[in-house]
Amino acid sequence: MVMNTKLFKELCEATGAPGFEYEIREMIVREMTPLSDEVSIDNIGNVTCLIRGKSSEKRIACAAHMDEIGFIVRHIDDQGFIRILPLGGFDPKTLTAQRVVVHGTKDLPGCMGVKPIHVMTPDERTKMPAVTDFVVDLGMPKEEVEKYVSIGDSITRIGDLIEMGDCLNVKSIDNRGGCYMLIEAVRAIRAAKLLPDYDLYAIFSVQEEVGLRGAQAATLKVQPDFAFALDTTIAFDTPGSGAFDKCTVLGKGAAVKVYDGTLITDSRMVKYMTALCEEKQIPHQLELLAAGGTDAGALQKYTAGGSITGAVSIPVRNVHQSIEMAHKVDVQACVDLLAACLTSLSRWDWSWKRVERKLAPAAKAAAPKAKKGCAKRK
Repeated sequence: MVMNTKLFKELCEATGAPGFEYEIREMIVREMTPLSDEVSIDNIGNVTCLIRGKSSEKRIACAAHMDEIGFIVRHIDDQGFIRILPLGGFDPKTLTAQRVVVHGTKDLPGCMGVKPIHVMTPDERTKMPAVTDFVVDLGMPKEEVEKYVSIGDSITRIGDLIEMGDCLNVKSIDNRGGCYMLIEAVRAIRAAKLLPDYDLYAIFSVQEEVGLRGAQAATLKVQPDFAFALDTTIAFDTPGSGAFDKCTVLGKGAAVKVYDGTLITDSRMVKYMTALCEEKQIPHQLELLAAGGTDAGALQKYTAGGSITGAVSIPVRNVHQSIEMAHKVDVQACVDLLAACLTSLSRWDWSWKRVERKLAPAAKAAAPKAKKGCAKRK
């Protein structure tokens, strides 16, 4: 399957800070409506798409968060400069001289800055600025700024997609890459005239970057038996990294999560996913992330009795910057792995017995045709 770079670009460049996922939500609904039996939007803003499976005995949830890190307008001073609060985690040293968009009654381009180095004291030159030290400059006086901007408006980064060798460089691969993974995996299943083993709830969640909030609400509603979080992970494969702290490496395939700050992946799921990779010759690597987490942390525990949870991650360099970079091979491997996971669950022994597990042979009978149903939006 050829990577849909056009869709990847559109998703990554779209705006949608936590709590302000308007533009990206509309794109998701547009792409998923033809692929789904039902599409709904809940009170918190999650998009949930039902793809009916071979059986309704169990439920599968796949969650990819729509939101990107951003800022919120905190104050407009007498000169028209905007003070901010972060929506998500930032490395402050990456913010100097960045261009942003302030989403008021109309979108306004701005730039972020701090005190010039020329007038800093020796101590200030060696001190890391805080995110709240930055101001956004719209090039307008206060009176003009206030015509369009209000306290509480969102701010997002600018970062257009460019191709660099075999890699894609753009802002917000975290986590529009995960959204792409979920859309394209469902599209691949539909194109092959396959069905998920069980009813699939494809969840495009909100507010992950500020505490997995959307995934918590969606999981409480769906109550899945199996769950997959789809996100990015650290690729610290650049100069200065040690063999043990690379986490993942670009170009080595899909990352199968083993551990992060919010999840110890179900060992049965890790074995299942790696067995599928070997069977279908999908390039893959294991991911152990020392800190941070994904929607998997919510998917696992916000259902009665817990869900059997795994995670597929796209290795990304420069995470939470405007120059995030992913390898096309890794992105496609993630799509292929997710599609395989959704259509092979019944081939695995999910008991807690300490036995050697192998995938049961794939069924040779003709796959049933996808059920037709009108997508509806609530």
